[in-house]
Amino acid sequence: MEEIDLMRFLSAFALVIALMGLLWVALKKLGLNGTTPFQHGKNRRLKIVEILPIDVRHKAVLLRRDNKDHLVILGPNGETVVEDSIPVQEEKNDV
Repeated sequence: MEEIDLMRFLSAFALVIALMGLLWVALKKLGLNGTTPFQHGKNRRLKIVEILPIDVRHKAVLLRRDNKDHLVILGPNGETVVEDSIPVQEEKNDV
């Protein structure tokens, strides 16, 4: 009786794994596998300029969009915009 139960368990386990694989393939074909297409090249409008950890759960993120900077605090309860439309400062290259 134990061998029959073991075989039943292994066959059910293999069936579940196969169904999970089929679901993954179907989601991938439909484009719902959790990946997002990123825009590459010079046409990008959004850029992360700097990330500063404040503590274990919070980060300050400086985002640049259309030559304006935005300071955002990210945490477990959501995000807070601290300052927006900060003019972009020109970077000085010291050689």
